[in-house]
Amino acid sequence: MNAAPADQIRLLDVQDLDVRLQQLAHKRRSLPEHAEIESLTKDLTQLRDLLVAAQTEESDTAREQTKAEQDVDQVRQRATRDQQRLDSGAVSSPKDLENLQREIASLAKRQGDLEDIVLEVMERRESAQERVAELTERVGAVQGKIDDATARRDAAFEELDGEAASATKEREVIAASVPADLLKLYDKLREQQGGIGAAKLYQRTCQGCRQELAITELSEIRKAAPDTVVRCENCRRILVRTSESGL
Repeated sequence: MNAAPADQIRLLDVQDLDVRLQQLAHKRRSLPEHAEIESLTKDLTQLRDLLVAAQTEESDTAREQTKAEQDVDQVRQRATRDQQRLDSGAVSSPKDLENLQREIASLAKRQGDLEDIVLEVMERRESAQERVAELTERVGAVQGKIDDATARRDAAFEELDGEAASATKEREVIAASVPADLLKLYDKLREQQGGIGAAKLYQRTCQGCRQELAITELSEIRKAAPDTVVRCENCRRILVRTSESGL
């Protein structure tokens, strides 16, 4: 393949821009905010699970408290009715009076026991409410950190994407001036060789594989016409000759 020396030099410019685009893409993928957001999101998920559990516990104890208070109220009402019967004098039989007094005492004890249950449930509910409040605050704090990291990531995206768009446009302009067959070969090699399809021959060394060329290879390159597209025998990349090639 033949190509004017100037076209081969422009191929190096295309390569420089492709390397720049690779670097920008790598930087975009490697932003520290990615790991930060991922870690915080895991924390947030765990906290939300704990919050749901705490809210469920608070809701359960609220129902339990309501039921216990209703039980206390029912016993209190029954005790009030019995006391009213006792005070009214409507019960004259000694045995009935004894039974009524015994029931009032039993209801008083039952009421006391139920009130203790209400207090115990109220304490558990208060503890659950405090846990809900604490976890709600922690969820908000972590969400705030995620929002901050996301904003920083998006700002970095915008800057990197702007640089990439500029480099892409410049590459399109330069690539349009490179012969199609030369550019096709370059793109093929670039895909095969980890993003580097053309390299400068500098001081007898291929800048693609960093290997110094053998004497016989250098001799052949010296004999080649200026427009001959030469390849590195070691890595097979396109070798571009310049005044610094050391030939």
